[in-house]
Amino acid sequence: MEKTSLTRFAWISIGASILTIALKTVAYKLTGSVGLLSDAIESLVNLAGGIMALMMLKIAARPADNEHAYGHNKAEYFSSGVEGTLILVAAASIAYAAYGRLLAPQPLERVGLGLVVSVAASAINLATALLMIRVGRKRNSITLEANGQHLMTDVWTSVGVLAAVGAVAFTGWTRLDPIVAFVVAANIVWTGGKIVRRSVAGLMDASLPTADIASVKKVFAHYEATGIQFHALRTRQAGTRKFVSVDVLVPGAWSVQQGHDLVEKIEAEIRAVVSDSSVFTHLEPLEDPLSWADEQLDRPT
Repeated sequence: MEKTSLTRFAWISIGASILTIALKTVAYKLTGSVGLLSDAIESLVNLAGGIMALMMLKIAARPADNEHAYGHNKAEYFSSGVEGTLILVAAASIAYAAYGRLLAPQPLERVGLGLVVSVAASAINLATALLMIRVGRKRNSITLEANGQHLMTDVWTSVGVLAAVGAVAFTGWTRLDPIVAFVVAANIVWTGGKIVRRSVAGLMDASLPTADIASVKKVFAHYEATGIQFHALRTRQAGTRKFVSVDVLVPGAWSVQQGHDLVEKIEAEIRAVVSDSSVFTHLEPLEDPLSWADEQLDRPT
């Protein structure tokens, strides 16, 4: 699956969002439930997030150029960051609508039909969310995974809203409807905050996941048993692309060809165990004291 093919999943998200907005709006119009209104507002954010994801995935798929030698992969973090921010805006809108209804409760109408329509919308969201999360994790796309996590939050939101609307119809306690809307707002604030934090971590060049680093060090261990040494390991991730750099220390008496053949083999093995990775090595002689001056990440001046 090529990176450019990820855009088709963004189109799926956009289509699902348009359909669920229509269904949830119908459910709100049928019942007058502010809880169902909050559900529809969150789907508007899903649509905006899907459009943003499509734009950023197109940018991220562009090849490296003279101005962006490491590619355009970090564009994905802007998408997830914007989506997380939009979630927070949606939460504020939901809370505002719920506050007015809490002060002036209103009875719900045609609850049965409204719930049927809303359940159909939730089923669409669930199927789309599971697809986005699965593909996002498989392809290391924070854009698709964030979009899927948002849709999954929408599904759980809908489950809570449906239960509350049913309870209101059964008990007649109309204030339960706006109370649930407040709970929905709080829940999506939590989700939005997590997405924003993850985007910031990516833009700050956080290191690769522990499992990837362990795989890299396992490659090192094989060669360390033969006397080769490694230090100054640096890793980062930009969207779907992973970067690994390391200093490789070999006997100073080796020829350039020997050292070159070794690092080519090491780089190939790292790429084999860390998918979508670019590997950079720096060859140094074991016996030279200067080789150990950059053992730490920042070399002293």
